[in-house]
Amino acid sequence: QVQLVESGGGLVQSGGSLRLSCAASGRTFSSYVMAWFRQAPGKEREFVAAISWSGGTTSYLDSVKGRFTISRDNAKNTVYLQMDSLKPDDTAVYYCAARRSMSYTAASYDYWGQGTQVTVSS
Repeated sequence: QVQLVESGGGLVQSGGSLRLSCAASGRTFSSYVMAWFRQAPGKEREFVAAISWSGGTTSYLDSVKGRFTISRDNAKNTVYLQMDSLKPDDTAVYYCAARRSMSYTAASYDYWGQGTQVTVSS
C-alpha cells in the first residue's frame, strides 16, 4: 500500500515557475514508477510526466517538454515536478500516481494523491 500527498500548488503569473512535491509512505517507494497527471475543469485527466523507479527513464507530454522536469529522491520517498515557463493552459489540479511499470494511462495507476491546484494567470 502506498499513500501519496501532493504539495506546492498555487497561483502564479504566466511565465512563472512552481515546484510540486509528492511525498509517499511505505518502504517500497523505490520500486514504483511515479507519474504526474492533471485535470482541468470539464476535461479528462491527462498524463503529464513519469519517471522510472531508478530515475533513469523519464517521459513527458509533448506540450510540457522543455518546460517541466520530473525527478525523484528515493531516500526521501518524494517525487517532484519542476514547472517553468508556465502558461494559462497549464491550469489544472495536478495529481501524482504510482504503479509498478511505466504507463501513460490514468486508469492503469494503482495509487493516487488528493491533488494540488495550479492556477496560471495571464
